[in-house]
Amino acid sequence: MSFEIVLIGLATVIISAAPIVFAVIGETFSERSGVINLSLNGTIVLSAMISFAVAVHTNSLIFGYLSGMVVGAILAWIVAFSSISLHQSQVAVGFVLTETALSLAYFLGSPYTNSQGPTIQRVPIPLLSSIPVIGPLLFNADPLTYLSYLLIIGAWIYVFKTRPGLILQGIGERPAAAFVRGANVNRLRYMYTILGGALVGLAGPIFSLGVKAGWKGTISGLDGFGWIALSITIFGGWNPVRAAFGAYLFSLLQWLSLIAQPAFPSIPGAVLQVAPFPLMILTLLLVNISDAEWVNRTLAGMPESTRKVIARILRALHASPPAGLGIPFENE
Repeated sequence: MSFEIVLIGLATVIISAAPIVFAVIGETFSERSGVINLSLNGTIVLSAMISFAVAVHTNSLIFGYLSGMVVGAILAWIVAFSSISLHQSQVAVGFVLTETALSLAYFLGSPYTNSQGPTIQRVPIPLLSSIPVIGPLLFNADPLTYLSYLLIIGAWIYVFKTRPGLILQGIGERPAAAFVRGANVNRLRYMYTILGGALVGLAGPIFSLGVKAGWKGTISGLDGFGWIALSITIFGGWNPVRAAFGAYLFSLLQWLSLIAQPAFPSIPGAVLQVAPFPLMILTLLLVNISDAEWVNRTLAGMPESTRKVIARILRALHASPPAGLGIPFENE
């Protein structure tokens, strides 16, 4: 395999990761505020279908993307209203919503199956796209991929380097303390959940109007990406940069499964195509096992040099969720 082919493949990995980046950062905002939005899988599929239908009727990519964000925001508002105002289980509401959204997408999307619609085109950035290696890798993409770069940087700066970001951390970690200091916890949770849902909703049209252009019903290949986005949010430790790394890692695993297929002809292609999903789940388990007693016992029996290396890796992967995640807050 030539270097040029590898470079093209890696550039495709970055473009393919863009919708997952939007979804995981959107969920990071929501969970940082203390609300778990488990409707991601249904949100992505439904927003992909509706945005494609809107783009077909209006012949406008912009309206398509905006409609996807509206779908995500509405579903996120339902999660927020049910959990914050009605005190219902965030997990139960999220599961019901994701199944409802999936059914709606496949039912309402039937007339648009295999239809032709507008797709976003790559727009090389002048000068930057001419830089050896880096140019073709990062700067020969579509506008939404470029926007994902800005989102990663902007989200990290917002969460960790600004006063509103510190308040966001506070309402997720210690909502009572944030309330005492003047933060309207539930109003902010509404705001960040809806914002996060809008970003998740944008992932759908990025798929249907670009990465996986078109709508093909149940064989669109989108079912499951929402669960992966949820797992990457945890893998990312609720940190936008680390979460984005997880999105790129998953996209890389998908690409490697494709190029590995000719090398393993005895393995069914479907097995290699789904391999990245359990691999990401396995990686997710490593995030949460460093404090397990059996892990500490196993490490204690290893040679010191090996134990130090493994312990360092587990510490680097370890992440703790916001202390107030999933816990309703009552203004007292």
